[in-house]
Amino acid sequence: MAFVTGSLLIDAPASALNNLGNIEGEREDNTVGVKMIKVRTGQGTEYYPYVSAQAFRYWLRMTLEERIASWQAAPMYREEKIAYTDANPLLFWDDDLFGYMRAPSKKETAKARREADPSRQGETETTDTITRVSPFRVSTLVSIAPVTPTSDFGTMSRHEGNPVPHEHQFYRATLKGLFSLNLHACGTFSYRNKTGFRNLDSVREKLAQDTSGIEHLETEKAYRLPVQQRIERIQSLFEGMSQLEGGAKQTLHYTDVSPVLVFMAVTRGGNNIFGHVVGIDKHGKPMLKTEALHEALTVFADTLLSPVYVGWVRGYQDEARAQFEAFVEEYQKSSGIRIHISHPRDAFKAMVEAFAQEDHATWLQ
Repeated sequence: MAFVTGSLLIDAPASALNNLGNIEGEREDNTVGVKMIKVRTGQGTEYYPYVSAQAFRYWLRMTLEERIASWQAAPMYREEKIAYTDANPLLFWDDDLFGYMRAPSKKETAKARREADPSRQGETETTDTITRVSPFRVSTLVSIAPVTPTSDFGTMSRHEGNPVPHEHQFYRATLKGLFSLNLHACGTFSYRNKTGFRNLDSVREKLAQDTSGIEHLETEKAYRLPVQQRIERIQSLFEGMSQLEGGAKQTLHYTDVSPVLVFMAVTRGGNNIFGHVVGIDKHGKPMLKTEALHEALTVFADTLLSPVYVGWVRGYQDEARAQFEAFVEEYQKSSGIRIHISHPRDAFKAMVEAFAQEDHATWLQ
């Protein structure tokens, strides 16, 4: 099976992109903290700010809904303490690429409330528990170096009387994350009656049978959408990644969360070959490990199905970029691996365009 495999960096010069709520025991009751990983060392405790994978996926979902005109987002439904999407990957692209779990209550009272809710007209009936593992995977985005969060003290004072104090943490960091897209799973929906594998219940299976051009994979007990529809969904996903927006405290910190550096390629197998190509120097600054990249490309050369697409924003670590460009020029003289360097948005566009080539439809098999 083929995967789009990648690694990305987000530059957070003064940010609080993912918060954990109020911190107990601080001098102000409404002190908001940032999410951090705490690591004990011989010299004390180190702090690594992070953005959860759930937050990143939320940013991407919202970007896709708001910025990509072709994107088909699933409606959301709420029942007391649970919420879920329509869970119909045949119609809705986020249900396809981001996965779902749907286990509606069988209680008569819950059923009556659903039927009485006018906002649920057109909802796909669900007869049994269904789940879909997300073809799109992303890691937690973690600071590449330890930092000490800063506490910013402010007041609300546009009123008579004493000011109302408030406080929040923020940090200066470079966040690194990994992502992967299982191309075989995109647009392929199983009806196997096994926990974690049943994407379609009887209702959705009937809808699949009635879908024009769909392929029935009897040995896999699955249905697969036509290849062009699958490619369109994949292309839209990467168009969204090229325009990524989101993050907490944007009113105060205005952080651009679109990647400043991205490595990606289509590979055979889901191992992420770019996980260790970016590290830190002795000053805690981002550093591209060309020897690690050379080793990864050499060891995994037989798994590469596409060129390596590198997106690097000019103005971000320009000296390191110049050294990397020199490495690429020399490396390509002795290897058959192509490495394309451009702006991150252009790199994502190049990946989108790669899927438009007819011979690359084999990546989805």
